[in-house]
Amino acid sequence: MAARDFTSELVGSFSEGSNGNPTVAMIEAAFRHHGLNWRYINCEVPPEKLADAVRGARALGWKGFNLSIPHKVEVIQYLDGLGESAAIMGAVNCAVNRNGKLIGENTDGKGFLKSLMEVVDPKGKRIVMFGAGGAARAIGVELALAGAKSLTIVNRSALRAEPLVKLLNEKTKTPTELVVWPQPYRVPEGTDIVVNATSIGLANGNQPLDVDLSTLRPGMVVADVIVDPPDTRFLRDAKAQGCTVIDGLGMLINQGVIGVKYWTRIDADPAAMRTELEAIFAS
Repeated sequence: MAARDFTSELVGSFSEGSNGNPTVAMIEAAFRHHGLNWRYINCEVPPEKLADAVRGARALGWKGFNLSIPHKVEVIQYLDGLGESAAIMGAVNCAVNRNGKLIGENTDGKGFLKSLMEVVDPKGKRIVMFGAGGAARAIGVELALAGAKSLTIVNRSALRAEPLVKLLNEKTKTPTELVVWPQPYRVPEGTDIVVNATSIGLANGNQPLDVDLSTLRPGMVVADVIVDPPDTRFLRDAKAQGCTVIDGLGMLINQGVIGVKYWTRIDADPAAMRTELEAIFAS
């Protein structure tokens, strides 16, 4: 009788403040669904221990790991190379073991793009995006690489948004402009896609986005990155105006799908991952 193999393949996450991370449940649900003997280990890693954590992952033969706050930039010095979008944005949220080398990727924007592509191709589209933080940076780079016709970054702080606008104009072919957020913001005619990449609505599904709702028109695609709750006030308002809406769960799930593909080379079933997340957020 052939010997049974009880050895698990390992992946995981390094972050500080890891307790509230639902990714572990989502990824493990995918592993169970596909009958994979893999484990996703959610690790609390303070900044001063990041180098040790990466060395440990190498020593244990991990297939890869996710990075969250505050490690997305600092980890780069401990990796062996970067994917295209990760190199442009200067941030990594997913390391992949490729033939013994750890390569840094960024699935934040890729997850959003995959979710968006299920509804509309951003190539040639005029896009307005609220926010200039980490999520906006990742999404902006991926939209530009996908061929967006133009990007307008709307942010309350010009100082914080200027580096993102500069990066997109210098490193991509998509012309990008900055608008300091007026109250309320009027979405320009001819806009195809509107994205909320701020934290407005997080843990408060009734918090409105400061937008003139009359400028959200039928035919526009409106997306939100918030996952808790996924049914934000902004999306409800946009839907009432006749827009097609995309919630933040799609972005998070597709990040997971892409990560699992990087690590296992298997196309994970997003339905199994969504079911797990919906159960978590419903409770």
